[in-house]
Amino acid sequence: MPREITSFSNATVKLIRSLRDKKARRAERLFLAEGLRIVTEARDEGQLPKVLAFAEAGMRHPLAQEIIAATEAAGGDTILTSPDILTKMSGKDNPQALIAAYEQPDTSLERIDRTAADLWFIGQALRDPGNIGTILRTGDAVGAGGLILLDDSADPFAVETVRASMGAMFTQALAQATWDEFLPWLRSGEGQLVGTSLQTNHDYATAPYAKPCFILIGNESQGLPEAYEAECDMLVKIPMHGRADSLNAAIAAAVTAFQVRNVWRKA
Repeated sequence: MPREITSFSNATVKLIRSLRDKKARRAERLFLAEGLRIVTEARDEGQLPKVLAFAEAGMRHPLAQEIIAATEAAGGDTILTSPDILTKMSGKDNPQALIAAYEQPDTSLERIDRTAADLWFIGQALRDPGNIGTILRTGDAVGAGGLILLDDSADPFAVETVRASMGAMFTQALAQATWDEFLPWLRSGEGQLVGTSLQTNHDYATAPYAKPCFILIGNESQGLPEAYEAECDMLVKIPMHGRADSLNAAIAAAVTAFQVRNVWRKA
């Protein structure tokens, strides 16, 4: 049975609320996911929360009842509380029905199974958590294996990232590394490194993509460093027909990935 919390000063309430902060997430090795849809996606991928909080109205949905029971069976902490305390945990005036805290997975490069998919995303110094979450969501949609974040990227376990991923946080592999770690790992096996760049005339629509393909997306404002572009097997450019010279990083990743799939399907 869920344990009931009625005090704002309860230690678990403070813990959940603290996970909105990067420093606390790192210290606790936990991250937040909010909403029945995302929590259900996680359950379907075999991942259950360490802590699951909800108000009485939130536990009425049959899926919520299933997840509560599964969390309890797995030894997780289920918490029934008031809407006001749920609001404090969430930090939003209209919190989702379920708020869950999950263990952060190991994000070391070594745990990535590059043979698990023929398409991967590589993000270099991405600073917007929403872009990271959207790329994860795109990865799920396009059948990619996951996302490898390079260098000084935003925290992939930020609430904004998890929300933007729409559950893909739990379906996509995620790793963090430096460029100097990534490049030897990439070259230790098969893989075409395709960089998106303004410094080429190679149209992304006519490029010969090989399997497995690693799509490298640069920082939102600076793009890819020259040294990184020099290591790519191919640079591609998405032509712009208006005044903008480039697309948002997550949109560029999606456009390129679906074109890769189109090329392979036609072949």
